Amino acid sequence: MNTYIPKLYEAIYVSTLPEGSSLRTIADIAAASRIANVAAEITGLLVFDGSRFCQQIEGRQKSVLKLLEKICLDLRHENVKILHHQFLEKRRFSRFSLGYTMIEDDSDVLANLEKIEGPAAFDVFVKLLPSLDLDSEL
Repeated sequence: MNTYIPKLYEAIYVSTLPEGSSLRTIADIAAASRIANVAAEITGLLVFDGSRFCQQIEGRQKSVLKLLEKICLDLRHENVKILHHQFLEKRRFSRFSLGYTMIEDDSDVLANLEKIEGPAAFDVFVKLLPSLDLDSEL
């Protein structure tokens, strides 16, 4: 019996919340995404700094690419930029269908991350993780 097991895939993107949007938008995005991500077997982490999103998403390649396309078309996101994507051996955020945390300082870390691409972008994202409250909820 030959059963195909699809490889995991991950992507990291940044985007901007359109000016004048309510912060309630983030709660709406997270609530809907948590439900949709469970159905699509997607996990990941969303970081928000008050104006920018940075999200790592992981799952089957087809599901991740479909979600990225949806995000690019979503009017709640502007200037979507995919920083990094690659195949993955195992999930990094398996306990979250959509983990969420907010950066509450003036470090401009997401603005700086937006200027980096490829594996270097992922490295910066990973270095950010220890400073985040990964159990925060909306």
